[in-house]
Amino acid sequence: MGSPVSPRTRARVGAACLALSVLSGIAVDQARGGESAALAVEFSGTLIKQVEGRRHQAQVFAKGDRIRLEYKYALKTDYGYAAIEIIRLDKAETWYLLAQRKELLVTPVDVDDVLPVRPTLPGEKERVLIGDATAVGRPAQLFEVQTDRHGRVERFFEWVDVEAGIVLKLVSRDRDWSVEYERIRFSSQPDYYFDEPPGYKKRASPTGPRVQG
Repeated sequence: MGSPVSPRTRARVGAACLALSVLSGIAVDQARGGESAALAVEFSGTLIKQVEGRRHQAQVFAKGDRIRLEYKYALKTDYGYAAIEIIRLDKAETWYLLAQRKELLVTPVDVDDVLPVRPTLPGEKERVLIGDATAVGRPAQLFEVQTDRHGRVERFFEWVDVEAGIVLKLVSRDRDWSVEYERIRFSSQPDYYFDEPPGYKKRASPTGPRVQG
């Protein structure tokens, strides 16, 4: 059986999937304490991703190393549409809920594709603190970050929440790409948001969708 996620799905996920880009640590000079705080944080919010002039939206629910994404427009797969994605870093799995088939499409977590919650980015090589800033109406620190992923060097501006230690906004300096919260609320999230839905069967895939952009 081939990959359950079609090339068209990969493009769609790349445009809409906010897994996002993912989970990494905090600034170098705050790494140990800040990373622990970011890993334990619980919140919900509206996330906006912009790629090449196109705007995509998802509701995000986060609880430590678990993330739930509810897309405004469902993702098309070879087995149906998935409007909900659950990222379980504790299991190193990503689940796409195929409601019409009562199935979970299970793929390995790709760190390049996961929503940036903790500030350290995949392939990070350099981080410079620019100064104090504001994002989503919250006090933040603004960093300039340089990454090298698979030989592609890229520079970002990154806004990190001062209190919670999570990424509130991330903007590429080298292409038309950004993710940011339009709204965010820090509160306890129910465990069942991140559990397997009752009555769903698992359908495994050896490879997950790649985020393009």
